[in-house]
Amino acid sequence: MTVAIERPGDHVAQIVMDRPEALNAVDTAQAVALADACAELTEDRDVRVVILSSAVPKAFCVGADLKERNALSDDDLAAQRPVARRAYNSVLDLPMPTIAAVEGFALGGGCELALSCDLIIASDTAVFALPEVGVGVIPGGGGTQLLSRRIGLNRAADLIFTTRRVGADEAYAIGLADRRTGAGGAVAAARDLATTIAGKSPVALRNAKQALRTGFDLPIGEGLEVEDRAWRNTAFSADRAEGVAAFVEKREPRWP
Repeated sequence: MTVAIERPGDHVAQIVMDRPEALNAVDTAQAVALADACAELTEDRDVRVVILSSAVPKAFCVGADLKERNALSDDDLAAQRPVARRAYNSVLDLPMPTIAAVEGFALGGGCELALSCDLIIASDTAVFALPEVGVGVIPGGGGTQLLSRRIGLNRAADLIFTTRRVGADEAYAIGLADRRTGAGGAVAAARDLATTIAGKSPVALRNAKQALRTGFDLPIGEGLEVEDRAWRNTAFSADRAEGVAAFVEKREPRWP
């Protein structure tokens, strides 16, 4: 199994990449496994937060498996493209909040997998880069779009055009990483954060994520309409009634 699903706590699922011989390089089989894991969790209404992590201490993921790619014809590569896109999109499209726990190298597609998550926790060992233009391609797992939205167009251009590597300090400073932790602590920090988030209304979490993602690039008026629809979908739910009642009664909510 190159991808496994763990259940480290109530309402928290963890997708663990485990292909140590290749530092989690994404070959066709791993792309399929990753997409299948996300599809399973998308349908699991008990899951409120998903963590994406690695079982390989040295690497979160080093990107596409270039050894496999080197053996592909142009036709083979064209046929593989939808498989790869499904894998990256499956992480991006998870309906619940997602957290990337990054230890070691997050290069190329590995960086893009982290960028596909809502939040990124980087340990002191984390190294991010999009090196694709150095091998004759461009980021194809969302990197040109997701990185620029995270850190701005010019900073994204700097990293993509130069292919330079960014350590945890710089990643945090420019907004590529949202939180920092010591070496070996990314998964524990992600689980703590996931537990905090998972205590909130599952209906509100999904609708808040949908509003954030859908409205981000829209003109403000259209974005506010997106927010209003998400608000209505939440405000008239059983979760809203329970949340208000729990607040008034000074108790923890029991989300329906």
